[in-house]
Amino acid sequence: MNIQAILGIDAGTTAVKSVVLSTSGDVLGSARTELSVQRPSHSHAEQDMLGVWDAVCRTTRDAVGQASAAEIIAVSVTGQGDGAWLIDNDGNPTGPALLWLDGRAGDRVDRWQLNGRADSVRTITGSALFPGALPVLLEEIEEADPDRLDASAHHLNCKDWIRFKLTGNIATDPTEASRTYLDVYTGDYSSDLFRDLGHERFQRLLAPVRPSTEIAGTVTSQAATASGLPAGLPVVTGMVDTPLGGVGLDAARSGRAYAIMGTTSFVGAVHKRRTATRDQPVITLSFDGKGKVLECFAPMNGTPNLDWCRTTLGLNDLNWSDIEDLAQTARPGSGGVIYLPYTSTSGERAPFVDTAASASWMNLSVSTTTAEMVRAVYEGLAHSLRECMDELDIGSSTVVRLSGGGAQSDTICQIVADVSGRVIERSDDVELGARGCAALALVATGRVESIDEAMTALSTSVRRFEPHAHLGELYAAQAATFRRVRDALRPHWAELRHLRAYSHHDVSAPASSI
Repeated sequence: MNIQAILGIDAGTTAVKSVVLSTSGDVLGSARTELSVQRPSHSHAEQDMLGVWDAVCRTTRDAVGQASAAEIIAVSVTGQGDGAWLIDNDGNPTGPALLWLDGRAGDRVDRWQLNGRADSVRTITGSALFPGALPVLLEEIEEADPDRLDASAHHLNCKDWIRFKLTGNIATDPTEASRTYLDVYTGDYSSDLFRDLGHERFQRLLAPVRPSTEIAGTVTSQAATASGLPAGLPVVTGMVDTPLGGVGLDAARSGRAYAIMGTTSFVGAVHKRRTATRDQPVITLSFDGKGKVLECFAPMNGTPNLDWCRTTLGLNDLNWSDIEDLAQTARPGSGGVIYLPYTSTSGERAPFVDTAASASWMNLSVSTTTAEMVRAVYEGLAHSLRECMDELDIGSSTVVRLSGGGAQSDTICQIVADVSGRVIERSDDVELGARGCAALALVATGRVESIDEAMTALSTSVRRFEPHAHLGELYAAQAATFRRVRDALRPHWAELRHLRAYSHHDVSAPASSI
């Protein structure tokens, strides 16, 4: 008898991974293809939608080919969230996808903060506004390229675009819709929010919301030819990657917490109902469309800080193991150096919103060593996670499960444990996105009754990193200084951004011409 299995497709910002897992959670085949992000200008971040689909087709063929003895019973898809992925009535992209890290709407977000429209978004969706959110991007597109918006018939987020290419059906799920115009209390799109924003004209673009654990369609003959999958194979609605990661980690349960350190970072916890105060810039995702929510922060900072540090300090000849060894030669506290990890060109969105946020090393002197500067970057990233944990009232006794590319580093896991003062657990499985996809498919195909039951069935072993008690006082003091220094600098970030823009132009030109 063939082993029954599920194909999980995880389309991130920088890569697409397709993984075949047995219904008991064993990896039978996997493939990965890199994706590129186009930056036609300093603040833009775009992706070729057909290029993403091509990557899906290549990886599904490779992964399924490795598991030729398995019977694939369903496909489940996850992917990067937010942004604007627009298609016309024929299902063709009307342009490149504008990604979640696109910063072109930064000034518009600032205006919405002042005129009250951002408050309307937060009140109804439960989430703070940021430049990569769909409502501001739609206005941005409308102003810059009205013909494109006129030609667009549907907005589909990344995973929804892939599922559409597989099935031909237009749909989304509550976790994805939460970042558009969804009322997280009711699970429906909010007519009040459309009215408050003056966006009734955009309502036509939104996809119907379907349960994450529902079969949303089957693989078409055209998609079968392109992907190598059998026609008629069921395809699950799915979730956006951040809550889906919690499912893969067996952490998307009340009373648990999890974090991600990857291209960006994430800290979140699932609750039976919304608990965060309205003045917190949290992201609230409707987990099931029935009141259960994931409350989280998703800082724009992540491992790109380490890539930038490596290049800037001239360490490209060192591999990551050597760089971590170098960081470990510096004492905890990095010789007093504080690093603010806000390198994203679109600013920061958690645990505060500031489109002008920028990165910096603080408290340098002629005695500061390269090792201290490197370790300060690791500690700065950990302080960002700690601040998010504190703001979400994730107690010091709570065990936090950590995933993402950065979590594969023992150095990062231990520094996060020490800086946050919390036990960190890292799953031994590197395919958590696909494992989360498989959990949803188990429910959708009737193998189990609930996501909780599916998480238990697919859970994997973990490694624990305990915080060193003797470092608690040091890192508490460093955390307080980190936040005070950051808050003191914040009023000047906009000025610094203007200087950056000025220097990127011909400095011989009058300032008024920029």
